[in-house]
Amino acid sequence: MALYGASAITNVQMETLVRSAYEDCIELLEDSVDHLSRSINSLGPSNKGSRDDVLTWLSAALTNQDTCMEGFEGTSGTVKDHMVENLRDVSELVSDSLAIYSVSSKDEEFSGIPIENRKRKLLESKEENGGEFPGWLRKRERRLLNLPAAMIQADIVVSKDGNGTYEENNLKVGRKKTNLMFIGDGKGLTFISGGRSVYDNITTFRTASFAASGAGFIAKDITFVNWAGPSKHQAVALRVGADHAVIYRCNIIGYQDTLYVHSNRQFFRECDVYGTVDFIFGNAAVVFQNCSLYARKPMAFQKNTITAQNRKDPNQNTGISIHSCRIVATPDLQASRSNFSTYLGRPWKLYSRTVYLQSFIDNHVHPRGWLEWNATFALDTLYYGEYMNYGPGGAVGQRVAWPGYRVITLLEEADKFTVGKFIYGTSWLPSTGVAFLAGLSI
Repeated sequence: MALYGASAITNVQMETLVRSAYEDCIELLEDSVDHLSRSINSLGPSNKGSRDDVLTWLSAALTNQDTCMEGFEGTSGTVKDHMVENLRDVSELVSDSLAIYSVSSKDEEFSGIPIENRKRKLLESKEENGGEFPGWLRKRERRLLNLPAAMIQADIVVSKDGNGTYEENNLKVGRKKTNLMFIGDGKGLTFISGGRSVYDNITTFRTASFAASGAGFIAKDITFVNWAGPSKHQAVALRVGADHAVIYRCNIIGYQDTLYVHSNRQFFRECDVYGTVDFIFGNAAVVFQNCSLYARKPMAFQKNTITAQNRKDPNQNTGISIHSCRIVATPDLQASRSNFSTYLGRPWKLYSRTVYLQSFIDNHVHPRGWLEWNATFALDTLYYGEYMNYGPGGAVGQRVAWPGYRVITLLEEADKFTVGKFIYGTSWLPSTGVAFLAGLSI
């Protein structure tokens, strides 16, 4: 087994970066074992999950292995060789399983459009769970969600004196801590911050000021910050790998690699995200709705890219959907926008997938819209789409002419990237109490 083989070298002496990458791999492999176990159980007689659950968990397991190997980039030696050897077979097996399951479970799809279009099965009937909450919520949790906010008694209170600041490097909610809710006093009032970066000789994955991988995670009214600064390059403020995660009314502030939407299904509502290079990146199935995405003034000779989506396998049901948002610049960038180009995204991996739907795009965005990663890489395999965006930067007349880029003209195509269709939010978001629009606004 890959995890057993990888764990065999725990006590081997390693350089700092290699140790960081190795520890990433152990954590990610443990997560993958959980994803694969849940997938197998969902296919058994109990049938506790849907086809979309299985596709999500297989996609996440494959992303985990990809992230593991990314940490070893630029390194060499026996540890890297050992991990490559242990992961080779399991990566192929997961990819093959994803391909087989994806093909066997397909409904009718839009011809030529690399997206998933499945109807989600309910976990239980309304009679079984009262029609209000998903089946995985216990009675105690249902009672909590039914309480008015003023009556909720917190399990932990941080900075009760009103300071509102909690300082912790690499604060993490692990996969075993499920259905946790973090509630602050509001944007700019409650802070979770850190200053780690790749300059500390650690992986990008490890730089997060806050990370959550336990399913059902909710954050509300909090500011997440990485204060490392632009010269330290990759420095994550918030990393989310939790399935059914919700980030509501939060600020996420950094420069390069601000927000790592790593894997699984996620929803961001009424959030403000600040950054420069690839400041929203990862391979989750994620929808941003009613959010403001602020490009900041980068370092000299840099270009801003809002997204860097890293879908590696064409059967992964992942991508970034930006719906009814504001794509704007901070005042310092707006004042010098003629000196810095800002783009909607660039393809980190071969099947990168990002769409902008019915969003305001300001004049700091370059008329070409999108930026190459490296020459012609992924230009014919990516899926980048724009649908009914507006504002001075929303015109598509001078957009890139890549084979994978498309101006979406059909409502049916755009609708597949909504909360209801892309992350199947109507089956799990109502129980969170967070407002959402299931379809397109017309």
